[in-house]
Amino acid sequence: MKRLFKLILNTIPRPLLIRLSYIARPILAVLLKGNTFLDPIDGKSFRSFLSYGYGNQRNNVLSPSTLSLERHRLLWLYLKKETRFFNSEIDSDSKLKVLHFAPEQCFLKRFRKLKHIDYTTTDLLSPIADVKADICDLPFEDNSYDIILCNHVLEHIPDDTKAMQELYRVMKPNGWGVFQIPQDLERETTFEDNSITDKKERAKIFGQYDHVRVYGRDYFDKLRSIGFKVKEVDYTSNFSSEDMAKYCLAKGEIIPVVFK
Repeated sequence: MKRLFKLILNTIPRPLLIRLSYIARPILAVLLKGNTFLDPIDGKSFRSFLSYGYGNQRNNVLSPSTLSLERHRLLWLYLKKETRFFNSEIDSDSKLKVLHFAPEQCFLKRFRKLKHIDYTTTDLLSPIADVKADICDLPFEDNSYDIILCNHVLEHIPDDTKAMQELYRVMKPNGWGVFQIPQDLERETTFEDNSITDKKERAKIFGQYDHVRVYGRDYFDKLRSIGFKVKEVDYTSNFSSEDMAKYCLAKGEIIPVVFK
């Protein structure tokens, strides 16, 4: 099964993979129903999660019902418990404007149902995004959005400096966002090497064949150099070992919360 999932991830184009996942998801959720793992996004439990990874496969990380990974469940818990993102008491006449890049299936419908936010999704290729746009040349006005979610996008962008500048430009003063990336916290500086062109080798080194870099600890300072204020939130430290295992979270993963 792990080999099959790895083959699917590395051979099927992402837009088609997104469409096919809508068919597979309800079937997998029934087949794997149990009590070992809990997905906090929909509250459903399973005897096992699915394996996932373009290079090395991680066991029990992909929720069958929402297709959430460790980072998605961690972000959901953070938004629920530590922010006003889900606060429906916000005046409907002053809705929060939210911009969500490369919208994840596990969030899309749930965020759309929030009546107190004006929710826009964008991506260059995703078939489920509202606005098709290049993150380095966004079609939005300056100071437009209260909240920006841009998770596991920047590692795909050759000119991530320009992308960060665009994110800063369209965020409102006093706005905030979450810009998660795959990050090697053992690495002081970010690593790039465009001379590596073999897909298998790129997946091995960068974690995914279409990633262009591995971010190190200097990622936070790069965001600061653009103008953002950055909080490096180790939210997993708030959970017991039992809850970490139940939700299948990645211990020590940092949530980059940015402010303008």
